[in-house]
Amino acid sequence: MVSATALIPPAQAAVNTSPDVPRSVRLPAWLEVAKPRLIPLLLATTIGGMVLSTAWPLEPLRILLTLLGGAMASAAAGVLNCLWEQELDGRMQRTSRRALPSGRLAQRQAFALAIALTLVSTAVLVIGVNPLAASLALLGLCSYVLLYTALLKPRTAQNIVIGGVAGAIPPLVGAAAATGHLNWGGWWLFALVMVWTPAHFWALALLLRDDYRSVGIPMLPVVKGVAVTARAISHYSWITVAMSALGVLVLPSGGWLYGLLVIPFNARLLQLSNDLSRAPEDPQRARNLFRWSILYLFGICLLLVLARTPEASLADLPGLLAALPLSVAGAA
Repeated sequence: MVSATALIPPAQAAVNTSPDVPRSVRLPAWLEVAKPRLIPLLLATTIGGMVLSTAWPLEPLRILLTLLGGAMASAAAGVLNCLWEQELDGRMQRTSRRALPSGRLAQRQAFALAIALTLVSTAVLVIGVNPLAASLALLGLCSYVLLYTALLKPRTAQNIVIGGVAGAIPPLVGAAAATGHLNWGGWWLFALVMVWTPAHFWALALLLRDDYRSVGIPMLPVVKGVAVTARAISHYSWITVAMSALGVLVLPSGGWLYGLLVIPFNARLLQLSNDLSRAPEDPQRARNLFRWSILYLFGICLLLVLARTPEASLADLPGLLAALPLSVAGAA
């Protein structure tokens, strides 16, 4: 995976200590390599997979154990990703101060942490949930480290299109945790995350294209340019909107409420992708789209939960609509 004797060369050490390297909030080294900022969205889609099951609502302990096991599996994948890309991270300005390339955490410690997280995650899911959920969590871990990080990322500009399967597996984990098998709802959310991922990630890649170019990573903006990337983002945004609309048919109940509330989320996504298409060189537009794409997926999962609450019935629609002006007035 990585050389056990890899050291940061003197020239790179100079880069690591350069005042030009942007500084961010410094997490403890063991926590930083687990990439905790990525975990909440994965857990949100896991809950989305649970909600799409006819078994919802679930007992709180099953939900808690599923989220705990999923979080540890995601953390293990993050650690293994950092180990695999240690040398690459050391050459990129944005990542050169990470725990492994900067020497704040030893490779042996990181590997031991990844193994421990994987074993505990598997035990929690097998014993506390079911073997299918545990197997899918392991599949997500392996697909992120082996399929995306090792195989696709350094070789093809379509890396995130195919490798996005890793981030799309948590809904299947949630569906499996709820019933012990996979249903159409879990597969729909899996597909939605798959088509959402390129627009989300390529918006970030537009901001980081110089960094990727400097180390030879063939991200789409590096290989095809910003204009082509912006068009691709627009195409995937439309596909995401179309896929999200199918939730009306997939939800066991509350589809009408979901369909109504998802409209402004989709309108905003299309507006921002259109803005980017008109000025693909503008970093602020790429940043706006990237940030909204995160809120978008969180929002979809929240809408799924709201739609499946017992109070979300057709009879409540007049009351919800009547309360809307009062809510707006109160906010003003």
